[in-house]
Amino acid sequence: MAVGPEGARRFVRAWMPHPEGSHVGLPPLVLFHESLGCVSLWKRFPERLARETGRRVIAYDRLGFGRSDPLGRRPGFDFIAREGVGSVPLLQEALGFTRFVACGHSVGGCMAVETAARLREHCAGLVTLAAQSFAEERTLAGIRQAEQTFLEEANLARLARHHGDKARFVVEFWTRTWLDPAFAGWTLDEAIASAGCPVLAVHGDADQYGSPDHARRIAGDRGDLLLMKGAGHILHREREAEVVTAIAAFLARNGI
Repeated sequence: MAVGPEGARRFVRAWMPHPEGSHVGLPPLVLFHESLGCVSLWKRFPERLARETGRRVIAYDRLGFGRSDPLGRRPGFDFIAREGVGSVPLLQEALGFTRFVACGHSVGGCMAVETAARLREHCAGLVTLAAQSFAEERTLAGIRQAEQTFLEEANLARLARHHGDKARFVVEFWTRTWLDPAFAGWTLDEAIASAGCPVLAVHGDADQYGSPDHARRIAGDRGDLLLMKGAGHILHREREAEVVTAIAAFLARNGI
């Protein structure tokens, strides 16, 4: 657990490469999960990523998710910008690292971008998987459909296997935030411009939660763009081997 100044506990897990100690000197990968995600929902991805990249991989549950402490209320619309600066320093202190590579899926990718911009002196690299960069109608349509899905108790019960009694909060935080008209003007433009590290943006062209335009905006003129034909939103499960290989090659290519 990583404990913040407010006393709230964040559940943290780390995966080590083999042989033990081979990661010394390499910045770890810090994983930011999606809107319905948590550490357990990364499945095998962190273990394989640690093995293939030869470095430590760290994942944590945001407050209100998974095995972390609950939140008393829904955070404000700046939650994406605030997540990294509120959580990464706690991980750095608890796990003893300074430089890191920010890697996130979906809204976790948005948080990774903001973290790279706001902690740029510590962020050595940025990887986004199916991240959004603005409130696109395709994204909102996917969320509206998912909102209806979670009206069925069986679907909510499946989510509760990972979030316990926080499952309803997790769904409502996601859907009510993104579908609120006041959130319509949100973008990552400023953070994208401020991030100073190498960037890899990965996206599937069949992603129901966002078009490849998001990855194009994140990569821009200086970053690496990888579009996966036929891939949907959960890239690290659908195309696990390809995603891990791409991340390992990106890190090696940039000397990170």
